[in-house]
Amino acid sequence: MARPKKTDALDLTQAIELTAGAIERLTCRTDIKAQAFLRDTKAPGLRVRVSNTGAKSFVFESKLDRKTIRRTIGDVRAWTIEAARTEANRLRVMLDSGTDPRELERQQQADKAAQTVAAAAHAVTLGEAWKAYVVAREPYWGDWQYQDQLTLGDAGGLVPRRGKPNTLTLARPIHPLMPLRLADVTAEVIENWAATEAKTRKSVSRRAHSCLKTFFSWCMEQKEYRQIVTVNPAKTKKSKEVLGRPTVRKDVLQREQLATWFTHVRQIQNPVISAYLQCLLLTGARREEMAALKWEDVNFQWNGLDLKDKIEGRRAVPLTPYVRSLIEGLPRRNEWVFSSVELLSQNEKTALRRARYHERKGQAAPVGDVATRSASGRLVDPSNAHRKACAAAGLVLTLHGLRRSFASLCE
Repeated sequence: MARPKKTDALDLTQAIELTAGAIERLTCRTDIKAQAFLRDTKAPGLRVRVSNTGAKSFVFESKLDRKTIRRTIGDVRAWTIEAARTEANRLRVMLDSGTDPRELERQQQADKAAQTVAAAAHAVTLGEAWKAYVVAREPYWGDWQYQDQLTLGDAGGLVPRRGKPNTLTLARPIHPLMPLRLADVTAEVIENWAATEAKTRKSVSRRAHSCLKTFFSWCMEQKEYRQIVTVNPAKTKKSKEVLGRPTVRKDVLQREQLATWFTHVRQIQNPVISAYLQCLLLTGARREEMAALKWEDVNFQWNGLDLKDKIEGRRAVPLTPYVRSLIEGLPRRNEWVFSSVELLSQNEKTALRRARYHERKGQAAPVGDVATRSASGRLVDPSNAHRKACAAAGLVLTLHGLRRSFASLCE
């Protein structure tokens, strides 16, 4: 029998034993979108498919539950005929046993996708999870707490707002943990971190440790991290012992010290700081609550203050005659009751920091009213002026000590 020519057409209605020559002769109409199939006699279900573009591939075709199923095996250039027959026979055995190869492939793809997601989840660093934590918890925090949590892992190296010129800020406490994979942060890692940080800044590290405990508890409740964080690594006895217990401050003004304190605070050259400190003591407000007071929050008609409370949201405080006189005597520069002169440029900020530094060293005259200028437009940190007034009065008292004094003296 003569060997068929390459140009001879194949009878696609009949199955044949597939050969390389037969596959090469297989063609399909090119004027329309179509495809043609050539069946194999040695492996029932094996077909060679050709499209109108000329692409050829091995496919498996059979019936399952009276429905035709078709699975692509591969390109004829990549698969040999024998390999394609082996694969077709494997798929036939699966069908005979009641297994749908399409469902098996879907399950395999789903398992692979799950493994990819799990691998990506295990690659998440503590820093990435921390950012997600801060975003999720922002509605439940005040402005100060949000900013503090947001920067708790900063690398430092910035020019400080206050302090010595030509110096840079230090890295925040949990910065060393930020690059670590969340899955790698174990109790031992936290204990070693606590032991290192406690050597230089125990108080700050103690608070950072408390924040870490809350963060890991949050992770254990999130579907993205609960498979990674199964136990809270920050809740260990050893790390707690290393950081120690916080010392409770008991700085308060005694009744006999009030006159001395008022005398020296009234002598502060900056009237905004002087009034601010007196209002802190006389209202019992927190430092940021009073610093954030706006003119719209002061009700001169009914003598009241509407303060932003970090616990309750807002709270009303009576406006006593003396506190009212202090507030009425302040200049209305902007929306803030305890305002700064104007916004500072970057060069002015640097010059102000240097002037304050030299003033503390006694190498220059006091910076005067420029000390009230800040980038926010309101009073930011009156601690230095308060410390000087207390030192002149022979007292040791923090700004929060004024709140404790209010509670103690009211009792």
